[in-house]
Amino acid sequence: MSEETRFIVESSPQIRHSDTTAGIMWHVSLALVPAGIWGVYVFGVRSLLVILLSIAASAAAEYAAARLMNRKTLSDGSAVLTGLLIGYNMPPLVPLFIPVVASVFAVAVVKWAFGGLGANWMNPALAGRAFVFFSWTSGMNAWKVPSSWAAADSVSSATPLGAVKTGLMDVAGEGGSSLGYLGDIGYSFSAMGEAVSSWFNSAGIAVSPYHADLFFGNIPGSIGEVSAFLLLLGGIYLMHRRIVTWEIPVSYILSFALLIWVFEGTLFSRGLFAGSVFFHVFGGGLILGALFMATDMVTSPITRRGMIIYGIGAGALTFLIRIYGSLPEGVSLAIIIMNIFVPMIDRYVQPKPYGVKKTRGGAS
Repeated sequence: MSEETRFIVESSPQIRHSDTTAGIMWHVSLALVPAGIWGVYVFGVRSLLVILLSIAASAAAEYAAARLMNRKTLSDGSAVLTGLLIGYNMPPLVPLFIPVVASVFAVAVVKWAFGGLGANWMNPALAGRAFVFFSWTSGMNAWKVPSSWAAADSVSSATPLGAVKTGLMDVAGEGGSSLGYLGDIGYSFSAMGEAVSSWFNSAGIAVSPYHADLFFGNIPGSIGEVSAFLLLLGGIYLMHRRIVTWEIPVSYILSFALLIWVFEGTLFSRGLFAGSVFFHVFGGGLILGALFMATDMVTSPITRRGMIIYGIGAGALTFLIRIYGSLPEGVSLAIIIMNIFVPMIDRYVQPKPYGVKKTRGGAS
């Protein structure tokens, strides 16, 4: 064979893509920026300090661990993204040492103890949040009333889910909806929520000011999770760039919403198919978790069918923890539990190798 007709086959991968690990990480961080800006706007400059401390601690832990392993990984953006997500999952008034501890634990223990990026078996940011939540529970419930609220001095600063979990059982049977939920327990709403509600009502569409605030982010909550609207815009950006696909977030949100609609009303004497879907989907950290944490490439399944199974499992676990458990949220624990099942899911849905036929005695 002549030199001109010789074929040279190199080792895999033979197909390359322009996306890099660093590029993906920085694009995800960029998609999260608007929600963070909103959180700082409604909760104050201290929220920015919480986010910056989380990022700085995560980057410092990354640098130290990488040096021990004789590697240079800080520029890939994964540590910055981990710190950003941890900061977003912190309440505005959290003691400042807590996000630092969470970030160091996430990077040094959950990520690098297993070999660094790509080797960790659970989402580092969620693991860091869970660690400090159960270690310093009171500090992780230091909520703040948004600056946009009217009559802020006369209402509770608990999150909508927390307020409902602790104060609704005596009134929910009469409330009938999430409007009744928050109204019956003395919750407030913002001037923006009232304006949006009035605009829709004038057009003949019934929208409560509570629902408007839940969607746009005028509620107490973790810094980066309150604005479902801006998080959804960030998720659309990632889907447009094909960094995130629809399978996990859609199966997660839809399975959770279906279970809420069917069963949640039974707790409050309203029967089946009477759950408050809007309230539960947009009133907590579900959107942040479904779009930016459950979709972590390292800790989620690799096949389309596996992603759907994973998303449905996360939705079901979030429903069980939030509705029947003692915690008002459930998103973090649900995703961490499903991270454990990812290897089993990948084995179960593993595609058949090309050319292999199954026989009665097994594959041949």
